[in-house]
Amino acid sequence: MSRRSLEDAIQGAGSAVTLLRDSQQGAWPYPVRAEYSNWRDEQRAWRETCVIYDQTHHMSEIDVIGPDAIKLLSHLGANSFANYDGSRAKQFFPCTASGHVIGDVILFYDAKEQRATLVGRPSVINWVQFHCETSGLNVGFERDDRSADRKPPLLRRKYRYQVQGPNGMKVLEKLNGGPLPPSKFFGIGEMKLAGRKVKTLRHGMAGEPGLEFWGPFDQGEEVREAVVEAGKEFGLKQCGARAYSTNALESGWIPSPLPAIYSGGAEMKAYRQWLPADCYEASASLGGSFYSNNIEDYYLSPYDLGYGGSVKFDHDFIGRAALEKMAAGKPRRKKITLVWDGADVAKVVESYFQKDQPPGKFMEWPSLVYSVLPYDKIVKDGKTVGISTFAGYSTNERALLSLAMIDTELSEPGTKVTLVWGEEGGGSKKPNVERHRQIEVRATVAPNPYAANARTQYRK
Repeated sequence: MSRRSLEDAIQGAGSAVTLLRDSQQGAWPYPVRAEYSNWRDEQRAWRETCVIYDQTHHMSEIDVIGPDAIKLLSHLGANSFANYDGSRAKQFFPCTASGHVIGDVILFYDAKEQRATLVGRPSVINWVQFHCETSGLNVGFERDDRSADRKPPLLRRKYRYQVQGPNGMKVLEKLNGGPLPPSKFFGIGEMKLAGRKVKTLRHGMAGEPGLEFWGPFDQGEEVREAVVEAGKEFGLKQCGARAYSTNALESGWIPSPLPAIYSGGAEMKAYRQWLPADCYEASASLGGSFYSNNIEDYYLSPYDLGYGGSVKFDHDFIGRAALEKMAAGKPRRKKITLVWDGADVAKVVESYFQKDQPPGKFMEWPSLVYSVLPYDKIVKDGKTVGISTFAGYSTNERALLSLAMIDTELSEPGTKVTLVWGEEGGGSKKPNVERHRQIEVRATVAPNPYAANARTQYRK
């Protein structure tokens, strides 16, 4: 029997929208302990003291190996590889021929080994593997999938942790036995940790100062214990899955664009036929109040996601012609943060106690995200003017925030709009979607990133 593909799954469901809208998968899994103390204090720690994140399990990796590794990635990526020597990591975001994003990952490169490592959601990992196999270039690959796609025991090649917050560097310098050399944003460095040298990345998921570091998986528990012990005097807290799932709200990174691979010509069909029917792209659930029967209405460009400054036309890559047209025109939408009206959020909660009509869609806290691909509509004067994608509560800001894209003429901070919370028709067939009614929530446009430090200091 031949293997079923993503293309088969789409045809069986009737459309890509139906396939994703009725997916049985819930929110994106972070397979670590939910809370070590409580999510409120864990959120506060990355702003006031410091935290350690366990990033070992929820991201996939692929190593592209060989003399043509950078040539292949340059062909796929809209960002530049000119003079790239691997001394810094890169955000890598490939697009389709239509100029829409497949996803984004972090890319590391070891020039000596001719090895490029990409870390992130499977959509980009799958796209890169497909081109490794079909490009004819001199590359091979090694893949290490996220723990959710494995059977126990959940053994990875590497542990991956991050320490960040105002006291984060103090903890790391204590472990290192002295000051660490200064590093620019996304700079690659090295430090001593638990008697070993480890690689570091200057990075901070919530927009606060921090370093990510990694090493062999079997050393991960020993390293974590050393960091926790060293961090006691600096107020370090371990960050569980509930708080971790909200850190992007303050830094402004949208983690969940729908991969723009469900339409297109013969090349895209060949890719969908290559992908298995149980892949990320087939099982990722689509949720929220934004509805369209056209899957392309869910596609996002680098300009929608705020990556326009990183698009470089100094090389040939898939999607270049389409992106040149976008760059020459007026941007349709701008990435912003929405601040939800507290009184209207309270009305949603109040609806849970009303017995005369269905309640609003239940809000889990701190993350309101209940699908892999959240898409809520933003309206103004009865017209859809934007999309809200990732929502949750920030203890640090005392606000319910979401990361959104809105028509440029409405993107000025302070603009009042309305977000529709809940799905049409009482909800989809997803098992974590109860019968409910839609409720309108007033919201105010605010800058992205929302946290002042992330906006002004993060990349310095």
